[in-house]
Amino acid sequence: MQIGSGDNTYNWVGDWAKVPESESATKGWAHPGIVVTESGDIITCHAGDPTVMTFDKDGNFKSSWTGDFVDAHGITLVKEDNVEKMWIADNGSKRGYQHGYDYPPGAESASGQVFKTTLDGQTLMVLDQPPVEVYRDSRYAPTSIAVNEERFGGNGDVWVADGYGASYVHRFDKDGKYVSSINGEEGAGRYNCPHGIFIDRRKADAELYVSDRANARVQVYDMEGNFKRAFGTDFLTTPGGFVTYGNLMVIAELRARLAITDINDKLVAYLGDNAKVCDVDGWPNNRSDGGSVIPTALLEAGKFNSPHGIAVDADGNIYVAEWLIGGRFTKLAKI
Repeated sequence: MQIGSGDNTYNWVGDWAKVPESESATKGWAHPGIVVTESGDIITCHAGDPTVMTFDKDGNFKSSWTGDFVDAHGITLVKEDNVEKMWIADNGSKRGYQHGYDYPPGAESASGQVFKTTLDGQTLMVLDQPPVEVYRDSRYAPTSIAVNEERFGGNGDVWVADGYGASYVHRFDKDGKYVSSINGEEGAGRYNCPHGIFIDRRKADAELYVSDRANARVQVYDMEGNFKRAFGTDFLTTPGGFVTYGNLMVIAELRARLAITDINDKLVAYLGDNAKVCDVDGWPNNRSDGGSVIPTALLEAGKFNSPHGIAVDADGNIYVAEWLIGGRFTKLAKI
């Protein structure tokens, strides 16, 4: 099946990732990040277990490792001294089938963590929770990381989006020392779930993109955290994550679609738009007649349900990880 049109036409490759069968893979409520390595492997997180999985470009399972985290909600790939490494944002809590798809006891106060690893799971650095007053009354629940990599002329700063906690974005230096924070008040308005964060290098000067998801907009900054502009309220609903390919940006929208924008932040096209599914009781899942949360029966080829993690490879193929019971990994093969 093909979706899109013109230069933005893709073959929809459903059930792409061959995840090893298990009860937790079937019953886990997936909420993962996803990245592509230079070799073309795809790395993401298991639906139910704290396990990072690697697949080849055809979706064949290659390897995995299990770590001391709740969920690899955000995964960012970097390269230091010619070696690829990962930053992981663990938001600290996860809905589980063991609790009727509610959060476990104590989750409302359980803070998350941000850490750097090798591709095979060796921890290299852990960032401390930012020393910000707001965390006296709010948990720390990081959702995404962006790194101003030195290989691209950056200074190595690590930017962390606390999307599920205090709705702040924090800046650390390359050694992990806290530098500063922004919360949208310096820009278009206070963040409400800054879910994803991304450094865009399509222009001469790099820019920091923050997906202000519940405000249906994107706020853009320079690499010192100075506000530049905001966009999207007229064509975005739930921006959550970003990738770029050539001069285009692809934005994952939780409410069932991808949005493609040009270098001037103007809408080019939607992919897999399926807004009506978001109005179903229990979305991104379904509810039984008794009111219990159950897996959705409404997944369709060519239509998204709840895009969450997004990645793109060197050939422009897009990989999407969705937020739902059992998970769904889709490859959009560029034509």
